[in-house]
Amino acid sequence: MSHYDALLIVSFGGPEKCADVIPFLENVLRGRNVPPERMHEVAEHYYHFDGRSPINDQNRALIAALKERIELPIYWGNRNWHPMLADTVRQMRDDGVKRAIAFVTSAFGSYSGCRQYIENIEQARATVANAPIIDKIPPFSTHPKFLEAMTDRARDALKELPEARLVFTAHSVPVSMAQSSPYVEELRRASAAVASAVGRTQWDFAWQSRSGPPTQPWLEPDICDYLRDKRNDTVVVPIGFLSDHMEVIYDLDVEARKTADELGIRIARARTVETHPAIIEMIAELIQSEPRACDTGCCPAPARPVRPATVATAPISR
Repeated sequence: MSHYDALLIVSFGGPEKCADVIPFLENVLRGRNVPPERMHEVAEHYYHFDGRSPINDQNRALIAALKERIELPIYWGNRNWHPMLADTVRQMRDDGVKRAIAFVTSAFGSYSGCRQYIENIEQARATVANAPIIDKIPPFSTHPKFLEAMTDRARDALKELPEARLVFTAHSVPVSMAQSSPYVEELRRASAAVASAVGRTQWDFAWQSRSGPPTQPWLEPDICDYLRDKRNDTVVVPIGFLSDHMEVIYDLDVEARKTADELGIRIARARTVETHPAIIEMIAELIQSEPRACDTGCCPAPARPVRPATVATAPISR
């Protein structure tokens, strides 16, 4: 029996129409010294899909699948777009929720993928009198059911190009963020487990969706640079993402595929785990017990260099 009386899904959020795009990006970039041209460059990614990020629909699908499996009421709040997290916490309070467990749509430990969500939850609670207690499930990249779901996705993609190179990807982050978190180690461990499960002893890792200036070190190589270097048919497995949101459908399905076409090579992209049955079972298991709390100092925010009008030091699209 669960120790909780509600499940809270916490996610990044994304626009649902063209008119939402700039206000959404302003929320994402609030407090950062980002030049307008960079924000409008990212906005074009959304306009390519009529201003609609798939992430909200994917969270709705996740909630629908979970309702078939668990009995707890399910709430949903985002960091950067409606439904906003503080509004959701207020609704939970009004509905009489006293203690909730939060599942964040991020499997790996980093500041933006873990610690910042803890801060977001506490900031939301601070705005709501008598807010419910909310415990966050820690990153879960080693969970057998996450690895099972990702293995199934990789295996399906390899059926398209069975002789192709296998490369895993995740969102690039500043080197300073990577050095202060288990992000890279967790990604490589999970990738090794999935590669082994599909019978591959050789595999590679590349990064994607960088948003930092050339003068700031971010994790490399970028997936497009990787394709240019290897010039082989490639199966891309976006293990760092739980759903096919903007970084996946634009940065891989548009930009990486365009690069592959220019090189005359074939590329197949594995689906993310989304609502794979193993993920639903994983979440159902995780909410049955009180999660281990993250260490107080885990995944600290990276130091941001002081410079005029630079670009973001964390992911800015979903």
